[in-house]
This record gives sequence, C-alpha cells and structure tokens, in this order.
Amino acid sequence: QLQLVESGGGLVQPGGSLRLSCAASGFTLSHYAIGWFRQAPGKEREGVSCISSSGGSTDYADSVKGRFTISRDNAKNEVYLQMDSLEPEDTAVYYCAADFKDKLAFTFLLRGTTWQYYDYRGQGTQVTVSS
Repeated sequence: QLQLVESGGGLVQPGGSLRLSCAASGFTLSHYAIGWFRQAPGKEREGVSCISSSGGSTDYADSVKGRFTISRDNAKNEVYLQMDSLEPEDTAVYYCAADFKDKLAFTFLLRGTTWQYYDYRGQGTQVTVSS
C-alpha cells in the first residue's frame, strides 16, 4: 500500500523540542518534494516547511523561521521536521505531503491551497504545546 506516515508528535512544554518524521511506504521518497502542513482546531491548514527532492532547496513559513528545520535522509526514505522553541501557537495536527518529481512550483509548495495537488498526503500527527 502506498502511503505516507507521520510520527513523532506528542505533548511538550513551551520552549521544548520535537522531531517529526515522515516515512514513505511502497514508494521511494527521494523522487518527491515534501511539504509539511499543520491545522489547528478551527483554523485553515497552513504550510509550515518544504524541501525539494534533492534537499537542495528549503522554505519555511514566517511563523516558524529560525525555530524549525526540515531535512531528509533519502537512504532511510524519510523526511524530518525538527521543531525547537515550541510555542502554544504551534499546537496543531501536522501532516506531510509528497510531490512527485517536484512538479509543483517550489514557491507554491507552502500554500494551503496547494495541499490538494500533492500526490500523497499523510494522516497527521498531533503536536500539543502546553504547560
């Protein structure tokens, strides 16, 4: 079965860190650009970070710049989102999505409306930042 699976979410105190993983099952993730999205209750889904298939290009939403780092290990077929200095406003369900051969324009990868055009989308992992 072809699917993306996120893991690594949980409950963390403000100022803490989490590392999310996005793993592919049934296909090779190195052929795909990856976007991380999040959706908080009552809010629209928003793009958080993205990385090209080669790993040579990355981008971040302004709200997470300097705190989050996206990376990939194509040998392990995984993409990661390191989240540091977490804030209560980061509480959301986090999703990863895969775009085959970087066919979507990189500048559009983080738009919430682009979510539907990704080839594969995960089921999400909950991140809760609270004291």
